[in-house]
Amino acid sequence: MAKSTNIDFYMDNLGDFGKYQLRQFLLNLMSAFTAGLHMMALVTVAAVPDYNCLIPETESESNITNWIVAPKFNNDSCQAIISYNKTINCEKWLFNETYYGSTRATQWNMICDNRWMGSLAQMSYMFGVFTGAVVLGSLADKFGRKKIFCISAVAQLFLSVGVAFLNNYWIFIATTYVYGIFGSSGSYISGFVLTMELVGPSKRSMCGILFQTTFASGIMAVAAWGYFVRDTFLLQIIYGLHSLMLIPHFWLIDESPRWLWGQGRKEEAIKIVQKALKTNNKTMPILLEKEQMLSLNNDEPVQENNQNRSYSILDLFKTPNLRNNTINVCLYWFAASFGYYGISLRTGNLPGNPYFMLFVMAAVEIPSYVFVTLSMDRVGRRFLSSSMMIVGGTALLVSAFFPSDPLSQSISTGIVFLGKFCIAGAFAIIYNYTVERFPTVVRNTAIGLGSMFARLAGGFTPLVTLLDVYDIRAPAITFAVVTLMSGILSTLLPETLNTVMPQTMEDGEEFGKGDTCFTTGCFGRSKKPQPKQKDIPLEESY
Repeated sequence: MAKSTNIDFYMDNLGDFGKYQLRQFLLNLMSAFTAGLHMMALVTVAAVPDYNCLIPETESESNITNWIVAPKFNNDSCQAIISYNKTINCEKWLFNETYYGSTRATQWNMICDNRWMGSLAQMSYMFGVFTGAVVLGSLADKFGRKKIFCISAVAQLFLSVGVAFLNNYWIFIATTYVYGIFGSSGSYISGFVLTMELVGPSKRSMCGILFQTTFASGIMAVAAWGYFVRDTFLLQIIYGLHSLMLIPHFWLIDESPRWLWGQGRKEEAIKIVQKALKTNNKTMPILLEKEQMLSLNNDEPVQENNQNRSYSILDLFKTPNLRNNTINVCLYWFAASFGYYGISLRTGNLPGNPYFMLFVMAAVEIPSYVFVTLSMDRVGRRFLSSSMMIVGGTALLVSAFFPSDPLSQSISTGIVFLGKFCIAGAFAIIYNYTVERFPTVVRNTAIGLGSMFARLAGGFTPLVTLLDVYDIRAPAITFAVVTLMSGILSTLLPETLNTVMPQTMEDGEEFGKGDTCFTTGCFGRSKKPQPKQKDIPLEESY
């Protein structure tokens, strides 16, 4: 019997979701809140208010100049007409303070020819998250989920508060990049994987979706704090201090027993399981004597060497089935993020109070997650994820072609909300799907790789929004096409509902072979039945 069965047996006897799992889950959940908050902080901290061009009232050689608001030139506040019908580029602006006070955009004039500065600021954070996803994901597989979680929490706190004190644009950009590495990657990804490796199959969907719901609540907190605090400096500090809630986790959370077992550290894994059994008021015989542990280790020397081996991202591409699924999943992460942040970062362009629109845009995710939670274990991950991506992409595409009159724009806004509803739900599913599809020895790496592609998409999103200077519909069409393409390709992925998570690379390669929407049906299951944890005999677990 493969050694990976042992830890499955222990976790199965622990139960799917007892008091111990609940406590650890609630602690890990805090990382999702801070990740969502930090991810969207720049939407308010670097918001661009409405503005009007200012021109000198009279041409004078006096050192004192009175500035007046110039009429818009071709509905543009970046150019103005002065005397003798001369057109000039604006150099000074009056910013509307109805919704925003001082922001990074007003501080550095991130408008007109300098719009790229705002996009670069958001890109620097997203590419930091991109870096953190792959680097910290791999480090978590090598050194442990808890260690990376705690290191990231401390770095997140200092960087998120420290960035408020920076007044040089380029230093701000460099620091924002490092801030992104730890702000929305390390603790969040590690916390998510810790949860998925601890709870049983029947509760993975619920826990995974609650992670996404909590992420959305972090975005709602960004809108709420932005509404009440108009000073950029104080607002950034408030956002940063939320990371204090993660510091006590060093003493409160435990390492993943699955990871410890995979590293050959069986005694540590069993002690954590024993602690969990006691908390859950359950008992079972567990090997703890050193002689017995040594005997178990010596029984399977070859497999032990395999378990101790450190795997990298490259191992996900070495075998054909795993490679094809990895590429497809990475494209899905990219597309889901592309659509998600494409909508979220453009909330300021929607009519109405920008804080309210940001809040509602995040709030609409919650019923989406409720729908996904109720549906995912009934219709499966594959059908739900592909259909929601296709519907979401179609909604974005349709919304781009509405006329500019107020009624049509109101309808278009409603369709955009539908798109956000679907894409947010699809984005939530891929976290669960990736955890269930990839083996334990590279699970954190796979989540990190997927998140890397998601943040790569997030990094390009600000650039795509700049395409509106050529055609106002271009950004929405771009987001829609990529989302639709991924939704169609995801029908080729295997179903993971009611399957045992693979433990080794060999398990990962065999998982779901020949299972696509076209071979087993969109509601189908894998052709090869997966063994259930409850079927593992007691004597074989040793």
